[in-house]
Amino acid sequence: MLMIGVDYHPSFQQIAFLEEETGECGEQQLNHSEGEAERFYRDLHQRGIHVRVGMEATGYSRWFERLLAELGFELWIGDPAEIKTRRVKKQKTDRKDAQLLLRLMREDNFPKIWVPSPENRDLRQLLWHRHRFVQMRTRIMNQLQAIAMNEGKRRKTKLWSQQGRAELEKLSLAPWASRRRKELLEVLDRMDPVIE
Repeated sequence: MLMIGVDYHPSFQQIAFLEEETGECGEQQLNHSEGEAERFYRDLHQRGIHVRVGMEATGYSRWFERLLAELGFELWIGDPAEIKTRRVKKQKTDRKDAQLLLRLMREDNFPKIWVPSPENRDLRQLLWHRHRFVQMRTRIMNQLQAIAMNEGKRRKTKLWSQQGRAELEKLSLAPWASRRRKELLEVLDRMDPVIE
């Protein structure tokens, strides 16, 4: 088995590796944008090498995680806070981080965390997307409430009833405030069906 500690960055990854059977080890930096990292892992797959990769939980690595899953490689994702506590020296470099991840895997001391399945992650994207729309709708509704309150109409949740909405639309406002109310209501009307 080939164990690889990966210090992952959005544009590159620093790796430290060890082939358990032969004892061969080394380090390398793999560029992402030029496809160097993908070629490296695909080459290992073509050669039939069993691979275990260890890396800290990080953002912007979804493509890399999908690649490893496609190739059938084992991926361990570690808790960054736990990994930080296991650093002997506080000196932090990409090379030392990759070496630390490899050492933790070799010593069976890697602080693995649970990672949702790709299907679950995709579903979470939908949930996060909806959550952001609800936040935007709330901000729009708060602006419309402010417009109504500035005109002496304090309706709270009743502002969103048919009668409250009609009253809001009938308020006599200055031209720019009127335009703002109209555009906010149009956006609100488009958002409700999307959220539902």
